[in-house]
Amino acid sequence: MKSGNHVRAASRALKAFGLSLALAMLPQVASAAPTPVPAYSQPAPVAGAQAPVAADKGAASALAAGNPVNNGGATADTSASSAYTPMKPTPGIGMPVDGGIGLQTQFSPNGEYGHWMHNVVLIPLISFIVVLVLVLLVLVILRFNRRANPIASRTSHNTLLEVAWTLIPVLILVLIAVPSIDLIAKQYKPAPKSALTVKITGNQWFWTYGYPDNGDFEVNSYMLNLPGQPVVNAGIREVGSKPWDGPAHLEVDNRMVVPAGEPIRLQITAADVIHSFAVPSLWFKLDAVPGRINEKVLFIEKPGVYYGQCSELCGVKHGYMPIAVEALPRAQFNAWVLAHSGGVIDGQKKLADTTTQAPAAAPAADASDAAVPADNASEAVPAVETTSSPAA
Repeated sequence: MKSGNHVRAASRALKAFGLSLALAMLPQVASAAPTPVPAYSQPAPVAGAQAPVAADKGAASALAAGNPVNNGGATADTSASSAYTPMKPTPGIGMPVDGGIGLQTQFSPNGEYGHWMHNVVLIPLISFIVVLVLVLLVLVILRFNRRANPIASRTSHNTLLEVAWTLIPVLILVLIAVPSIDLIAKQYKPAPKSALTVKITGNQWFWTYGYPDNGDFEVNSYMLNLPGQPVVNAGIREVGSKPWDGPAHLEVDNRMVVPAGEPIRLQITAADVIHSFAVPSLWFKLDAVPGRINEKVLFIEKPGVYYGQCSELCGVKHGYMPIAVEALPRAQFNAWVLAHSGGVIDGQKKLADTTTQAPAAAPAADASDAAVPADNASEAVPAVETTSSPAA
């Protein structure tokens, strides 16, 4: 009888040990087992949310191809990129010309306004004043010399003449001040909230362009060396070695690439001494001061390449610090951004956030609401507000 009880107790203990061993091994077996993949793993669209915007085809192909570019000062060649090839500049556009005595052709709204003011307001006024003063001088020489007027006049003052030569210059200054103040106000109008931001840093003696809205990557820009002359920037190729190179002393290895036809917020600073970012054909000039960020809006009307130079005496190589701005259509700019390591299209992150936060219980949005034009693929699209209907 006792032996039977002992056998049953041993059997129960053995079963308990086996059960505990099986429970201990269960997590390992579960983690080692392959997880079945459903045939359609994309999550169902959230009701009431905008459909995510697909990236530009050219940009996607550039990202898939892994095109090498210069990122943060690296010297990888961008000419092998099938999605982005530097634009060839147009002679005489965005650059100085031989024998030029006037302003460069302008490609920004403020530049066109300033060009108009220069040609229609200032030059005619200056010409009129110069001719008037010349006529008065000739008149004084002819009428009031010793031979024509041997007895000098003792007139001490003329009230009408004094009032005239005081009020007329005041009116001229007011005439000049009205468009001048208007132009200054337009130049320093804040950028819209959705504007692309480019951070520009002046260094001795090159520029650094950062894109905080596009993954926060940076590109260093050095002047190309001149053939047959001493090397200015070691490791940089010579100007004229690529078909898209512009004029000597102005072309760089990596241009500041921006989209054309939209406002761009430029935040300018310096790492060492005072520099000045100036592009004459875009009516843009702003100082780069260490420890300070100066901000101004840049708007380029047409795609193209526009050249400038540092216009502040910043050291021994001040003359070898050019600026090259390349304005591209939005789709090509997106492709250039995605070709960089960590590059993202500005606005896509905001789109993903609004899509995730949309109410799940809302009814499905109309197809017309979800459709997004291809031209606006880079812009953030807010979620559509909908109201849920009561359950039947």
